[in-house]
Amino acid sequence: MATQMQSETDVSLTSLVSGIVNDAQDLMKQQLALFQAEVKEDMRKTSEAVASLAAGAAVTLVGSILVCFTLVYLLSWAFPQTPVWVWYAVVGGVVTGLGLGLIWLAWVKFHSFNPLPDQTAQALKENLEWKTKPR
Repeated sequence: MATQMQSETDVSLTSLVSGIVNDAQDLMKQQLALFQAEVKEDMRKTSEAVASLAAGAAVTLVGSILVCFTLVYLLSWAFPQTPVWVWYAVVGGVVTGLGLGLIWLAWVKFHSFNPLPDQTAQALKENLEWKTKPR
């Protein structure tokens, strides 16, 4: 009778450990799928934002060039003693300075965030560590 209880305990312990390992594998698969889905969604949103940004930048570029020409001729009309090339240099310098400032702000902002989903990546990393180094 005692040997029969011991074998039932061994079987249930084996099935328990097997169930834990299977659950851990399922959890890792689900977290990997979640990570992939989050990255795919982030990439889709990023591509949509970049497309809108590129279209807006192209239209703004054309408008800005026309405004700069208008400003040069306005300044040339207001100050007829100054050559036109000086006003082109002044307007070009101001616009270039503004552009460089905006590029610098974008660079700082771009480096201030991580595009990958941090929580999912951290959970996946912890599970991989647990899987490779069980305690």
